[in-house]
Amino acid sequence: MSGRRSAPRRRRPFLVALVATLGSLVGIAAVIAVVASIFVSGLARSYDRNTDTIADAFPTGERPAPADDDAVNVLLIGSDSRSRLDPGGDHTAGGRSDTLMLAHLPADRRSVQLMSIMRDSWVDIPGHGTAKVNAAYAWGGIPLTVQTVEQLLDVRIDHVAEIDFAGFTGMTDALGGVTVRSPQAFEAGGHHFVAGENRLDGTAALDFVRERHAFADADHTRVANQQAFMRGIVDGVLSKGTLTDPGRIQDFVTATSRYLSVDPGLDFGTLVGLGWSLRHASPDDLQTFTMPTAGGGTSPDGQSYVTVNQGAVQSLSAALRSDDLTNWLATNPH
Repeated sequence: MSGRRSAPRRRRPFLVALVATLGSLVGIAAVIAVVASIFVSGLARSYDRNTDTIADAFPTGERPAPADDDAVNVLLIGSDSRSRLDPGGDHTAGGRSDTLMLAHLPADRRSVQLMSIMRDSWVDIPGHGTAKVNAAYAWGGIPLTVQTVEQLLDVRIDHVAEIDFAGFTGMTDALGGVTVRSPQAFEAGGHHFVAGENRLDGTAALDFVRERHAFADADHTRVANQQAFMRGIVDGVLSKGTLTDPGRIQDFVTATSRYLSVDPGLDFGTLVGLGWSLRHASPDDLQTFTMPTAGGGTSPDGQSYVTVNQGAVQSLSAALRSDDLTNWLATNPH
């Protein structure tokens, strides 16, 4: 009896190729994951190592209640502090809070509202009476600045970040330049800025955000330029050229953190979490505006100041507390 020959095994080249490809992809994905983990860990170390922590960032005593939802308020302070040149510095000596911005991240994370508070706004400084809002920084540093803004707006500040103006130069150069839109042409620091789009390097960016004497309305245009710069930074960070360039990301984090001071809770992990929660928002979802004002005045000792529009600020405060700032902006000119 002759032996039966077994039927030849049917080959499935497509299936074999698919399995092999999937195996390769899994292997590549694993390698990418490891590399990404190492890269992100490096960024975290760079950020946490270079960034100063403000141990006493928040005031003691009674404060507004935290938001009931997941909305977050971050106070951004731009100063000419020289504390980084003096390790024992307290972020107050010789420094001024030339820029105050409140970043509001709504609970749905579909947008971000960035509000400028004009530095000459005449407000109540707890324990000191009425004065320009930037006096709070000179008299009591970041805790008094936070307390002043919290009292002014009746909302809780969840995080604080202070950046020395020199950091504007480093951030800009790390991104390979920033594009801003200027409402008018002007000269500053030997640079000529045209009305419309301007591509700035770090030195030009610093002159752009600090100039005010070139404008008839002084700080009003200066604040608009600072908002334009922040929009340019957001556009630069989220651009394809940055997101696909690990070296540029590393340079930006290093350049920024070197001049940055934050509250203890605003570590790298928190920043990543906030960034991930905003993944569905685009640069077009950034809304910039200025806290409502009502002309100017002169103090008894001869200081020129900006008057706060108390009625508008009360409705603004209510919108912040109810996390309805987008609708407030739609019904209030800014």
